[in-house]
Amino acid sequence: MKYAYVVQHSYESEDGHDEVKFIGVYSSEKNAKNAVDRLKNKQGFSLFPEDCFYIEKYLVDEDHWTEGFITA
Repeated sequence: MKYAYVVQHSYESEDGHDEVKFIGVYSSEKNAKNAVDRLKNKQGFSLFPEDCFYIEKYLVDEDHWTEGFITA
């Protein structure tokens, strides 16, 4: 497997905070889209537009965060 597909659901809550739900990691874009189809009509998810689901494609066995980080 060369790529993995990460599915998340994200929206801004009424109090202005980002609400992000990690849905899962899938072996193909088709499987990721099927997960969205299974969930989009479920309680909670159905209250938000379909464009709140995000599918991102990642190379497997690669570092995706290659920088350090700082704290405030």
